[in-house]
Amino acid sequence: MVLKSKSIYASLFLISSMLFLSSCGIVSRTTADESVRFISHGTASWYGPDFHGRATANGETYNMNALTAAHRTLPFNTIVRVENTDNGKTVVVRINDRGPYVGNRIIDLSRKAAEEIDMIQSGTAPVRIYLIEEGDRPLNSQNISSRETFTVQLASFENRRDADAESNRVSGSRVERVNIAGQIVYRVYYGTYQTVEEARRARNQLADRGINGFVKQAEN
Repeated sequence: MVLKSKSIYASLFLISSMLFLSSCGIVSRTTADESVRFISHGTASWYGPDFHGRATANGETYNMNALTAAHRTLPFNTIVRVENTDNGKTVVVRINDRGPYVGNRIIDLSRKAAEEIDMIQSGTAPVRIYLIEEGDRPLNSQNISSRETFTVQLASFENRRDADAESNRVSGSRVERVNIAGQIVYRVYYGTYQTVEEARRARNQLADRGINGFVKQAEN
């Protein structure tokens, strides 16, 4: 009976610890399930005092002490996990801004998020990005007039042959040549949609067919 009680307490302690870590935005490692939702890898940067208090691209006020980030194409309110591959530390952030537009950087973290993965001093860090929760695109007076379209990205390749082979496997998909800071990649996209909801329905239909993908804003 004592052993059983200890086992229960140990389980409760483990669950509580995991919840605490998640609430802090820090998780020590990536699970196999999350690896399926890998989005991209590249260089992360951070932005802080010079932008603190200014409006973000989705109309919010930038708070450098919140766990947020800027991304070029992911819908606003998308939740991603960013892993610093130099030290293995991770942080969970919400996309509420657009950028970065410098060099080969793929995400701009808030100062708080950069602190969590120890990249304040270096300024940049190599990262991997994992999708945790798809976002939306809230409308407000600052972005209601913009015309964004969305698509479902199925894959990304360094050569056209592999991209064409993947596209041929999925009827209705297409291959687009994308220049990322001077490096050419070939991405397989499915459909073009006016709203995130439409793109998400298409993504779900693909998932029912065993085809993985994630929703993103079409390239600007």
